Amino acid sequence: MMWQDFVFLIGSGLSVVFLAPTLRDATARVPLGTSLPSMAIGFVYGLTFVSLGMTFSAAGSIAAGTMWSLIALVRSPTGNDWLTVRRREYSLFAEDAVRWFDRRRSGSPRLAQYEIDRPVYEHADD
Repeated sequence: MMWQDFVFLIGSGLSVVFLAPTLRDATARVPLGTSLPSMAIGFVYGLTFVSLGMTFSAAGSIAAGTMWSLIALVRSPTGNDWLTVRRREYSLFAEDAVRWFDRRRSGSPRLAQYEIDRPVYEHADD
């Protein structure tokens, strides 16, 4: 067993301890731009440590990644409204996909799919 394994475990454990008040504070708001990359880093480090045979370090990193994922879920500025935001994002994606398929089917030039649809205004004097 390597001593470095315990050093990384202690570091990850401290980060979990220091993040706990953020998770417990109902007024805390952590941007997703902070919590999601930190969550991903924790999980990637955990998988990397597992591949190196450093099980304690892996457990600590996965615990830190899990803490960040809970913070992202519960303490993001969108709060509990994340489901509504996701639905809106999915509906926008679906609308874009339908528009893209319609343009592809109509035989319009490939670059036309990047043009912005502009409303046509009719002039009263025309």
